Amino acid sequence: MLKIVFLIPGFLGLCSFSKAQSIRYPISMPYVSVTAYSTQQLDPLSFTGNPAALASIKNGGLGIYGERRFMLSALSYYTAAANLNSPVGKMGLFFQYGGYKNFSENKIGLAYAKALGSTVDIGLQFNYYTYRIPGYMNKASFTATLSAILHLSERLHSGISIFNPVSKKNQKTNPLGIAAEKQAWLYKLGMGYDASSEFYCSAEVMKEEDRPVNITAAIQYRFLKRIFCRAGILTESGTCYLGLGFGLGKMRLDISGSYHPQVGISPGILLVSQWEK
Repeated sequence: MLKIVFLIPGFLGLCSFSKAQSIRYPISMPYVSVTAYSTQQLDPLSFTGNPAALASIKNGGLGIYGERRFMLSALSYYTAAANLNSPVGKMGLFFQYGGYKNFSENKIGLAYAKALGSTVDIGLQFNYYTYRIPGYMNKASFTATLSAILHLSERLHSGISIFNPVSKKNQKTNPLGIAAEKQAWLYKLGMGYDASSEFYCSAEVMKEEDRPVNITAAIQYRFLKRIFCRAGILTESGTCYLGLGFGLGKMRLDISGSYHPQVGISPGILLVSQWEK
């Protein structure tokens, strides 16, 4: 309880006084989207890291992920994503929710991707973001994400993703004289290498407005046909994450967790289902 008392005011204060509204994401965010720069390890949640990854997902599917940040229910985070094939390209839909009854935020995204030949995939995603503080404010905004993935070879892939590319400084102020918030822009450059069907590694550089550069790196190794492990790190916070995935027919269950050196453990669980048609 004491942790909540100290964390929540600081969290809300950051929202109010930041030059740009920070992009919130799960502590283990790279875990659910680490395979965006692969053609052999994709799942329904991969495109949440780069919408262009949809173009390489062969089968439709559904993925659900939940995380309890630092073991606090008030900082829980949930996401669900689904993808399907259409005659004109690949489409994906995802929903994210974070918070609790006194502060919550939601994000809905609709993505589209198409392969331009065998070497380039492009993606476009529209996002609707809201956050709510009961008795104080409700805010909403629309943003877009542009992305592309380049297949340098059969095993090596690189990509770029630009979130909110037309972000502008908002000069409006509220009655307290504090500048109104806006969604921050975010640029990501990533690369993945499919060494084999059992081993995959990736790295990504992220630059968010008014925040330092963050580098993530991850590996995935399948040591049995239906069991694999993932591990990675985020340099901005020094957070490490680890997870195990278990195949259950056409479904997969992942148990993950991350560790922050100051505030502790954030456990997570993921369920994925894919179908052939």
